[in-house]
Amino acid sequence: MKQHKVIISGGGSGGHIFPAIAIAKSLLELDKNIDLLFVGASDKMEMEKVPAAGFKIIGLWISGFHRKNILRNLLFPLKLLYSIIKSFFIILKFKPNLVIGTGGFASGPILFVASCFKIPTLIQEQNSYAGITNKLLAKYVDKICVAYDDMHRFFPKNKIIKTGNPVRKNIIENTTSLEKAKNDFKIDNNNLTALVVGGSLGARTINTSILNSLSLFRQEKLNLIWQTGQHFSAIAINAVKEFEKDGISTFSFIKNIENAYKAADIIISRAGAIAISELCVIGKPVILIPSPNVAENHQFKNAQSLVNKNAALLVKDSQANDKLVLKIISLKNDIRLMKELSANIKNMEAKEASSIIAAHALSLIK
Repeated sequence: MKQHKVIISGGGSGGHIFPAIAIAKSLLELDKNIDLLFVGASDKMEMEKVPAAGFKIIGLWISGFHRKNILRNLLFPLKLLYSIIKSFFIILKFKPNLVIGTGGFASGPILFVASCFKIPTLIQEQNSYAGITNKLLAKYVDKICVAYDDMHRFFPKNKIIKTGNPVRKNIIENTTSLEKAKNDFKIDNNNLTALVVGGSLGARTINTSILNSLSLFRQEKLNLIWQTGQHFSAIAINAVKEFEKDGISTFSFIKNIENAYKAADIIISRAGAIAISELCVIGKPVILIPSPNVAENHQFKNAQSLVNKNAALLVKDSQANDKLVLKIISLKNDIRLMKELSANIKNMEAKEASSIIAAHALSLIK
């Protein structure tokens, strides 16, 4: 049988890279002989994360368009032209049968060039509000996999397939017992546990809100697993010392996040699309604090789509200092609402998304 060659492109953030890796693994499950090549931005995290997952990657000299700092855009036309030309030679050399994009500026040039060569193309949009790269690519590609309803606002309706977002297998298939998960985080009581995750790099507003209210967690007998990110870690470690006997612990980064999810009764998180997809699989009460520092305010729109289905609570970043911890305590004391939120968010899970996307992608190969 002829070996299929597939290029997967996307990056700039974990929200684009992790779905790309999940789709790659699902492609190999469907056809172990596929030859895979990733294309990303040469100075972004995909150049580290993709090889660590066992895949080859080529970097493009490309960056996004800066809305706030116009001077940083002076090289943008040159970078774009260079990346299109390099993509042309990548396509000629690798000769792919299929090109998949998961968003981010790195995916633009290679998907555009592939469409010019009439190579089958598919993009996967994670957010409820489409990113600019995917919106620009929509008229060129063959299929568009989405995770939310009403995406015809951004894409041609006849190209859209609702699949959900890929979720990491370690989260879907976690078999750790509750007892083991609680032991991992030194929780030895039967009190409810709140998990606070501000993303891998942390979130200063969320961290400050928690820091100022540690005594309330003790007062309410509420355990806390607190991921701060590297920049806030030293402050948090120092502050938590007097609360360690109260089931309160802090971490710069939680590697075994699936066990933290298992140990938690309430989860506080940013509203990135992939984080939300993971939380739907976990199926526990969630409070979302959308980051205000993302393009098109898409995290707020992601969060609002859950709030509209009574599947999550929302606290604005600007109000977190005053409202976040009080909202956590209020939810902890409302068992009925906790059960309601859990059931509604669980109904939105899409465990098989990466396999479904991979199957649709392979169906495009003539």
